[in-house]
Amino acid sequence: MIDWWNSLTTLNQVFYVVALFFSIIFLWQFISALVGLAGGEADVDVEVDADVDLDADVDLGSLEAHSVEEAAESVAAFKILSIRAILAFCTLFSWATSLYLNMGKPAATALLYAIGWGLAAAVVVTVVVHWLRGLAETGSPRLSTCVGARGTVYMDIPPGGAQGQVRVPVSGVISMVRARTADGEAMKAGTLVRVVRLLDATTVEVQPVESPDQGKEQDR
Repeated sequence: MIDWWNSLTTLNQVFYVVALFFSIIFLWQFISALVGLAGGEADVDVEVDADVDLDADVDLGSLEAHSVEEAAESVAAFKILSIRAILAFCTLFSWATSLYLNMGKPAATALLYAIGWGLAAAVVVTVVVHWLRGLAETGSPRLSTCVGARGTVYMDIPPGGAQGQVRVPVSGVISMVRARTADGEAMKAGTLVRVVRLLDATTVEVQPVESPDQGKEQDR
């Protein structure tokens, strides 16, 4: 191994070191991406049925906040994807250059061929990451499935149309969903509620329901 290393040119040795460096970073990034996609996202992407009436009085500030949040998430995802594509390019480019130089190719030829391999690696990684994200999003629950379902208030819903959080079944899975009350009244955590309708892609409207214990007390 030592004799082989010493037989390489300085340029070839440099590219081998660079290739090893980028390979470690690339593998770490790619494994992290796979683990993250397998584990799922904390925020669930949902879509609204076309036949569901949306509230025309949705708070403009809330919509603007959602838009800013979604835009920030999109920019972050694009940056991460770009970083992985760049890492893939650098990894395969450095390895290809090292191998072509080791084969005795001129430096210019080795660099030219390596650029092609690097670009191919960047494209493949981009396609694979998009494909994995698509698989993760295919099973995303639909928020519209919780309309009519019962749940409980998880985070206090303030008065005046402000938002809190409720725990309701979404596609059979208990989920935390943003919510506001139908009449604008406040609701404390633990209150039993029923989902009346969707307000937007991430928020529902709820109203209180009478618990069985409350009904028994009234009968008495």
